[in-house]
Amino acid sequence: MNAWDALNVDVSALARDDLNSSFKRSRRTTIEKLPDKVLLNIFSYVSHREICRMARVCKKWRMIAYDTKLWKHVSLRPEISGLHVGSLESLLALISIRFGPSLRYIELPIELITHTVLHELANKCPNLTHMLLDFSTAMQLHDFSEMQAFPTKLKYMCICLSEVIFMEGFMRKIYNFINGLEILHLIGTYEKVEEEEEEIYEVINVHKLKSATPNLRVINLYGINFVDDSHIDAFSSNCIQLECLAVNFCSKVTGSTMKTLFQRSRRLRCLLMNGTSLKSEYVMQVEWEKSSVQELDITATDLSTECLIDMLTRIPTLRFLSAGQLNGFNDSVLKNWLEVGNPRNLVALDLNSSDNLTDEALHKFLSKYGHQLWGLNLSGMTHITDSLWQSVLPILTNAKILIMGTNERLGVNILVDQLMDGIANNCPHMERLELRWDPENLRFSDKSQKAIDTMRVKCLKLKCLVLSDGRYYEVVKANFERADRLTVVRTTTNSTVSNYYLLSNYTDLIFN
Repeated sequence: MNAWDALNVDVSALARDDLNSSFKRSRRTTIEKLPDKVLLNIFSYVSHREICRMARVCKKWRMIAYDTKLWKHVSLRPEISGLHVGSLESLLALISIRFGPSLRYIELPIELITHTVLHELANKCPNLTHMLLDFSTAMQLHDFSEMQAFPTKLKYMCICLSEVIFMEGFMRKIYNFINGLEILHLIGTYEKVEEEEEEIYEVINVHKLKSATPNLRVINLYGINFVDDSHIDAFSSNCIQLECLAVNFCSKVTGSTMKTLFQRSRRLRCLLMNGTSLKSEYVMQVEWEKSSVQELDITATDLSTECLIDMLTRIPTLRFLSAGQLNGFNDSVLKNWLEVGNPRNLVALDLNSSDNLTDEALHKFLSKYGHQLWGLNLSGMTHITDSLWQSVLPILTNAKILIMGTNERLGVNILVDQLMDGIANNCPHMERLELRWDPENLRFSDKSQKAIDTMRVKCLKLKCLVLSDGRYYEVVKANFERADRLTVVRTTTNSTVSNYYLLSNYTDLIFN
């Protein structure tokens, strides 16, 4: 045997020894050998419901599951988190032992909102800054007459209102503790009906609330059936730092105090009024050219063509516009905005179900400003098919959000392979995409996997792809799942895409 043969034998023998020792080590290394810090990091990716189950595995896991670092953001509403606290005594123990100074955010259902719980949170959780109180299912409130303490460092508070329970007895006790609030959500029980048969009660005194919260930056009044223009006027009279006001689905709002709102709130950049009863004459009285508004939602407000032209040609720096479901938004509005207005800062445009717009007018506008758009919604219009999209996709090179199609059955077919290929090759920054076309209108070939592969490989930032449930959805979902991207493809039944992700205050506006 020569020297090289001997060397080869030695090396192969060494390799076998290493392999055997490695195998033996691997048999000895189990999850219980991992350091506590590593296990804690793993647990941090798991829901609280799952953490509670994992705490039953062994003493070590139970100790890690009780680490306060895992309990910074807690929802105790069973319908949201799956967590159910059986008694007030159990909750008081959790606040003291498990939550403590680490707690930053908590959600409480009506049965857990008592003066003892709030007192304990104030004493044991000094860093609590975000709180949601859900009174929506309440038939009566607990007794708060003895409440002497409440968390004082709150920056964010969300109150889910009941239709029939008056909140003043509770609110009177907390006014002195909430003057540091910057973000306020009042959530109503909005239901889209033609006429309200029941009597409407003003269950919370907005005029008193505004006096206790002078530092508000963001106000969200969502679907509250008693909120009207006087409540907007009240907040604007006291909240000089107001940046964002949302009154979506507050149907009694007509805009009669909008002029005063902008005169007082010079910092107001975002105004969301989807589903309100705005009157054109009030909107036209606003000094838009002097305002700082950059983000505007007037969806389903029935404003006239004249009003839309007047407003859009006077707003100096609009970056976000949602103007869907408006019969008055036609080619004339788009033409005047293009020629007289200033869409140069526009990054998000939603014209959902604006049926009086033609392909030609849209194409002309997008040819000039499509390159700067991050979000575009042209859904809900039967005459807008893949033909228009294919012609403008080469322009939409910066698009992050696209929403297209209608769930109405069309007389033409949508060539979805070419469409997906066009999106993949022209929109590398794509993050959210929704195709709302009926599955029966989608035409694709046996080679559609190639177009899907192209999108999956080129659109690496894609977080959400929403399709109508059908054969094509199954094909796309299977393709992404083979690449371990399990959460990207969803159905229109469970998900919807919106340009709201592009709002400057989007994270402040989120509520459960």
